[in-house]
Amino acid sequence: MPAIIAAALVFLSSAAVLVLEILAARLLAPYVGVTLEVYTAIIGTILAGIAFGSWWGGRYADRKDPHTLIGPFLIVGGILSFLTIPVVDALGTGLRGASPFTTVVLTFMAFFAPAAVLTAVTPAVIKIQLADLDETGRVVGRLSAIGTAGAIIGTFATGFLLVAAAPTRPTIRVLGVFLVALGIATIVYLRGGRQAVSLGTLVAIAVTGTLSFAARHPCDHESAYYCARIEVDPERPTGRALWLDTLRHSYVDLEDPTYLEFTYTQWFGDVITALAPDGEPLDTLHIGGGGFTMPQYLRELHPGSQSTVLEVDPLLVELSEDELGLELGDDIEAVTGDARLTATQLDADRYDLVVNDAFGGVSVPWHLATRDFLSQLDRALTDDGVMVANVIDYGPRDFLRSYLATTTSVFDHVAVLGRPDAFGPRDARGLGGNYVVIGSDAPLPVDAVEAANRSRGHVDELLHGDELVTFTGDARILTDDYAPVDQLLTPTPDA
Repeated sequence: MPAIIAAALVFLSSAAVLVLEILAARLLAPYVGVTLEVYTAIIGTILAGIAFGSWWGGRYADRKDPHTLIGPFLIVGGILSFLTIPVVDALGTGLRGASPFTTVVLTFMAFFAPAAVLTAVTPAVIKIQLADLDETGRVVGRLSAIGTAGAIIGTFATGFLLVAAAPTRPTIRVLGVFLVALGIATIVYLRGGRQAVSLGTLVAIAVTGTLSFAARHPCDHESAYYCARIEVDPERPTGRALWLDTLRHSYVDLEDPTYLEFTYTQWFGDVITALAPDGEPLDTLHIGGGGFTMPQYLRELHPGSQSTVLEVDPLLVELSEDELGLELGDDIEAVTGDARLTATQLDADRYDLVVNDAFGGVSVPWHLATRDFLSQLDRALTDDGVMVANVIDYGPRDFLRSYLATTTSVFDHVAVLGRPDAFGPRDARGLGGNYVVIGSDAPLPVDAVEAANRSRGHVDELLHGDELVTFTGDARILTDDYAPVDQLLTPTPDA
């Protein structure tokens, strides 16, 4: 086998493994979300597949003629790539919101085998190229370097180009077709046209390809960040819910922007009412746009308000305009990009209110939960400006406590709204849900917030002062250098 062909086969098979690794996150997201645990499961599974494939492929190449193995390895790798889609759909439906253990199981079932089989190409090619033991180091080193280069190119091309240019599932299917075609071409080349692909192999390709193309897509819309869909509320015909991956993130009533479906958005409304009880306009910064619920609420009830929305995903801006009644204008401005970067461009001492509602899965993105970021928001607020932040936590609520400790390290006055009896002891079971953390350098209008809450017929709990200090305890402050948000968070209620 010419060295150039050997290099190409190692390069392409290694690149395919990393293409699958990057796309795995998007394929899994609609079922298990996007968390550190998901990325950990993917990286660990792919590394396990690479390790096993290197060992097994080398051992198999010693037992059989490697010329007869490379083509079949590529074909089987393509077949298994096809199967990642129906396997994730079949198993993922029953594992939505899965624990770290079941996330690892789902990832392993879908991606271990293709990673192992495609990795087995490299030792088979090395076996062919080793014509002289005196050149073992040079041959192994060269092909290992080429394989690593393929993995790097596969990573960069997928992360920077493919995810932004094409949906995940068609990309995986194209990869499967490419690997099958490359495998067939390799068989023809290495065997001189003899021993064509068997009927059984052709049937396997056809069946797995059909299963892949027939798999139901859980997304109506897909971006580099989210699998998104919009559903009509069957109990409220004008209501629209925006789903991102596994969670219902936003709700908008097309005919009544003042309607707030989610409890935490009603708490945002309570704070807004306390700050501007007579409908005065507010200059507001929104971290996370979602369905643009709160900017449209402010436009309706506080005419003249200015809303600057920092939204990472351009798709959500488009969906909100197309399907959720959003009309951008002088009073509502959308700035796309990561809020940690775009916030650096904000004017100091400008905003009356910051609405911090950015989420990745069930968690505030870690870099938006640190003292360093909250200090950026504090700089953008006026002297008596207020920040409100949505936090979800259950069980011992360790993340909530750390977020409160972090907020207290930045703002002079802090309070938190929660459901009645949501602030019980750490070892109490079943506690938690949404909380709204409130921070300001000026004394908070806690009485006005409670009055606004009671006026809606609610008796939610507002914790502040010594009670807040007791609840927070000795929780660690989150910083850019130390923010284990995923480890602190309990995403579901205790059993």
